[in-house]
Amino acid sequence: MTQESFLESISNESDPPSGLSPELEALWLTKAGRWDEAHDIAQEIPSKTGSWIHGLLHAIEGDFGNSGYWFQRAGRPAIKKSEIDAEWEEIVRASL
Repeated sequence: MTQESFLESISNESDPPSGLSPELEALWLTKAGRWDEAHDIAQEIPSKTGSWIHGLLHAIEGDFGNSGYWFQRAGRPAIKKSEIDAEWEEIVRASL
């Protein structure tokens, strides 16, 4: 799957494509505005990427203290509200 086809599926589908990794499924749901579902998945990903996604979700929620904790666990610098979209794109690129 390319980044373009991934983004296109968010615009054109009501559910994530089958066969996505948990990371990409969480990111798909995040962009589709389904925060709770994305969070449920991210919590279960026992890797730095899972922590990175978890941190992004808490930034989207506006809980930057919690977000910073998860970014630290991922070995990443904390982000600001203005960086959320760019961070989502970076995680997608790293997960494809």
